[in-house]
Amino acid sequence: MLLAVIVGVVGGVIIGALPGLTSTMGVALLIPVTFSLPPQIGLAMLGGIYCASTYSGAISAILLNIPGTSASVATMLDGHPMARAGEPGRAISLATFASCIGGIVSVVALLLLAPQLAEFSLRFGAPEYFLLAVFGITVIASMSAGAIEKGLIAGAFGLVLSTVGMHPLTGTMRFTFGLPSLYDGVPLVVSLIGLYSIPEVIDLVKRSRRDGEQRRAVDAAGFLSVIPEILRQKVNLIRSSLIGILVGIVPGVGCSVGGFLAYDAAKKASPTPERFGKGAPEGIVASETGNNAVTGGTLIPLLTLGIPGNPVTAVLLGGIMIHGLRPGPELFSTNAEITYGFIFSLFLSNLLFVPVGLFLARFGLRIVQVPPAILAPIILALAVVGTYAIRASLDDVWIMLAVGALGWGMAVLAVPRAPLVLGLVLGTLAEGELARSLALVRGDVSAFTLGLLGRPISLIILALCVAAIGHGIVQHRRNSKFLE
Repeated sequence: MLLAVIVGVVGGVIIGALPGLTSTMGVALLIPVTFSLPPQIGLAMLGGIYCASTYSGAISAILLNIPGTSASVATMLDGHPMARAGEPGRAISLATFASCIGGIVSVVALLLLAPQLAEFSLRFGAPEYFLLAVFGITVIASMSAGAIEKGLIAGAFGLVLSTVGMHPLTGTMRFTFGLPSLYDGVPLVVSLIGLYSIPEVIDLVKRSRRDGEQRRAVDAAGFLSVIPEILRQKVNLIRSSLIGILVGIVPGVGCSVGGFLAYDAAKKASPTPERFGKGAPEGIVASETGNNAVTGGTLIPLLTLGIPGNPVTAVLLGGIMIHGLRPGPELFSTNAEITYGFIFSLFLSNLLFVPVGLFLARFGLRIVQVPPAILAPIILALAVVGTYAIRASLDDVWIMLAVGALGWGMAVLAVPRAPLVLGLVLGTLAEGELARSLALVRGDVSAFTLGLLGRPISLIILALCVAAIGHGIVQHRRNSKFLE
């Protein structure tokens, strides 16, 4: 079983660090390998690849400014600036240990609180999901420090992009231009690769033409020196872990949202929010703790109710059922040995990806010393191959290049790209749940509004939305006065 966990972790770290190879793809590819294995061994391997791939997307996000997975987008906001400042080892170490802590806390929650938290998640209906998506969208203001108008425009454009494809209820095609690749909407991973890789390639080409550029020496040693720095952020770790767990138990939200919400909460609580986006260690710790805490959270409704929380756990559900197990309350009693063995393997996975990730990162740190003229074509080749590997579609490559051109234009105009990603991620969720909410009241907007006001959870989320918007307005006014 330990060997199975190690194989899963090593495979997960490699898959997550390569742009285009997602956690979902890794779990799906590994399921056939586990057919002939005992359930404990097979599930341990699947759990290892899930936990490790969620973490390792931070490696390419920090070193190349390209998120290996959608979960690591928020990590990139401070991770890459820290790497560009000559501290890539510190950034990766912060991300690794924070990921480990977030993952372990979520596994403990899965072990001790699974039935109670699963019952809580059942109280969420379509209106609550819609408001949760709206609450996530309020983070856009926080992602746009110093350029709130441009950030709101980018977020609005991301919401517009989220309407591409099939309507969630009627099935009507919108803005697809006859491309089958757009029937399911603008592919998120393809968009992330293009949005961040193409501008980075262009920037590297520009840098390679500058005479006399000096590359900073990188010290790969001292990975353990960040542990005291992380432990000093106890409040940040606890807050981000709780946010990730709660996001995880709500089906359909995902790791990227957990990372963004934890990052936003850390920024609002920080006495120096202006440091975020420029290499703040608190931002890296919050994002990685939050998105890795989602992994254990998503397994709570999966194991107790049979409800997958994201695409990865949907594939994992298939793997569990293939091994003859039926998710539900009786899983913890009739198949206790297998279930608790799987949970313990998740605990081991979160511990093991620390040495594996840091070992592989020692070689990855050499990337920042590669001349830009060599690194640029390598990144472009990885972007094209990674994009094509997702669905074996050349249309996806063209979409990636088009989104990359958009990302380059945004970089030139100093428009933040994170709000666009957030709008694209949450727009689909918000539209689908709003459509379902209105369908329940036959399109009566007044009945929908009154229904929101009569649901306790909806009122709590509404209050959080108002508080987040109010905080954003106050912060913007303070920044404006400071600039004056």
